[in-house]
This record gives sequence, structure tokens and C-alpha cells, in this order.
Amino acid sequence: MIPHRPPTLSRPHSSTLPPPIKMPKVASGKSAAAKHKFVIDYSRPAGDGVFDGAAFEKFLHDRIKVDGKTGQLGETVKISRDGDTKITVTSNIPLSKRYLKYLTKKFLKKNTLRDWIRVVASSKDAYQLRFYNIQSGADEEDED
Repeated sequence: MIPHRPPTLSRPHSSTLPPPIKMPKVASGKSAAAKHKFVIDYSRPAGDGVFDGAAFEKFLHDRIKVDGKTGQLGETVKISRDGDTKITVTSNIPLSKRYLKYLTKKFLKKNTLRDWIRVVASSKDAYQLRFYNIQSGADEEDED
């Protein structure tokens, strides 16, 4: 039989605990004023008369969510159309480039253009709408 031990009333010594880790402070002023500027170039489809830039601008204005609400961009997100070739989205809040690609693809699907036009990243902060490269069926038959 194991002898009964009385409970100890002492707590672990504070010297056995590691000292708290101090994290370096990050300059929060830069991140608060960070601007994101994205460009969507739709010059190729617009040149063929298939793509309507004004409708796309309105679609983005109605669909971009700010704080979980659509259509209320306020001063945080600006959408501007540069002629009939580009749309520039400037944001003071975090906005991902991928989200703009998602919305662009949604617009193409809504207008039944998704089968002919694709969204390609042309640079770090820009997308470009291009037509798919479709090869003729005769080339495939010659290879056999």
C-alpha cells in the first residue's frame, strides 16, 4: 500500500518560469495609410466591341464588399475608368488582387464571355483580359 502524502501548499518558484518575451514594436502608421492600387486592362476585348467598360465599372461598384456590405465603398475604395481601356481600383483598406480577379471572372460569366476571355496577371498589381488562343482543328489532325 502507498503511504498517503499530505498536499503541499507551496507554489512553483517564480525563478523557474522563463522571463516574458518582448516583441519589437511595428510602425503602425505605415500600414494604416497603405494604399492598394490595381489596374484591370480590358483594351483587347473592348477593341473588338465585345466588352462594355461602363457596365464592368458599375458591376465592381455594386459588388465590392467593404466591411461585409456591398455597394457602400465610401472613401475607402475608389473605382475609376481610364478611357475605354482600363479600370483602376484604389483602396485604403486591405483589398486582395485575387478578389478583383474573382469579381472580373464573375462579370464575364454573367455576360457569357467567360468561354472566350480569360483574366491574366500582367504585373504585380495589374490584370489583363485576353482572348483564349484557339487552334484550328486542321492542325491537330495533321499531327496524327
